[in-house]
Amino acid sequence: MIRTTHMEVFNLRDFEDVAREKLDPVFYDYFASGAQDEVTLAANEAAFRRLALVPRILRGHGPPRLAGSVLGCETSMPVLLAPTAFHRLAWPDEGEAATARAAREAGVIMIAAMLSTITIEEIAAAGGTLWFQLYIQPDLGFTESLVRRAEAAGCRALVVTVDSPALGRNERGDRNDFHDLPPGIFCANMRGDGNVRQVTLSPEISWKHVEWLRGVTRLPVLLKGVLHPADAAQAVACGVDGLIVSNHGGRQLDTTPATIDRLPVIAHAVGGRVPLLLDGGVRRGTDVVKALALGASAVALGRPVLWGLASGGAGGVAQVLSLLRGELENALTLCGADSPGALTKDQVVG
Repeated sequence: MIRTTHMEVFNLRDFEDVAREKLDPVFYDYFASGAQDEVTLAANEAAFRRLALVPRILRGHGPPRLAGSVLGCETSMPVLLAPTAFHRLAWPDEGEAATARAAREAGVIMIAAMLSTITIEEIAAAGGTLWFQLYIQPDLGFTESLVRRAEAAGCRALVVTVDSPALGRNERGDRNDFHDLPPGIFCANMRGDGNVRQVTLSPEISWKHVEWLRGVTRLPVLLKGVLHPADAAQAVACGVDGLIVSNHGGRQLDTTPATIDRLPVIAHAVGGRVPLLLDGGVRRGTDVVKALALGASAVALGRPVLWGLASGGAGGVAQVLSLLRGELENALTLCGADSPGALTKDQVVG
């Protein structure tokens, strides 16, 4: 159990309180904040609370089985670690290596962020199953070099963030004048020839770039940031291998709808042709169950991982995952499901 002089944790939200106590307030605001009025940030969690679960009874089975696979990658439960940047702000000595070690020990997939503070090679050295998150850069030669590094490091899929043609306006960052990383911390994957490249978010990135990427790698390609059903249908037609229903944790366009509210619409558009994942607002095992029942193959966990990391490094992340696993097993049991696949959409109302 992670303890401080004032508190101990019993659920994922408790970890935020511990992290707030331990982090530099400017760094806490960076991780916690959303865009502008933070409407979407709040909506992601509120939407889960608005939905209700309808249990089935007298099902006559033992404890639920949580293990499965996503795009051929085995996982101990239908929870992945979402790509989040700058882990050394939360755990300076190890950063993403501590997170990766906890993911390996928990048997879950980590989506390593392109804007990590150690290299993809260093993250891979921790072992475990990795996917690599990618912002396609206008410099396609550099983008391809990142893809080759991810392939060589053993990453099993590419996750292309597609909701960022520009940077969302973060007013907490503006108020704190936090626009650059502190000395000694940088985007390690962007370093070359002694210099660190700036990531370019460009409105010129289009479907033709996704097609280009499909032509330069054999890795499965997922698009992260899909909210409109027409985009989901076009992605499937373009040959992508999976979609992540995401609004960037409320950090990009404020007032976009909560991801759990968009999941059924996207699931209908996709019609089971590719796996769907969801991130944004997942804080309880019941949240995971709701997403699974509404069509997700798995969820991705973002801020709670950072709170766990700030609270206790790899041990903190491990405890976050252990708590969520216990809640998920309990929620499935109470819903009468012997596995995630046994859930049905009529078990969610609201």
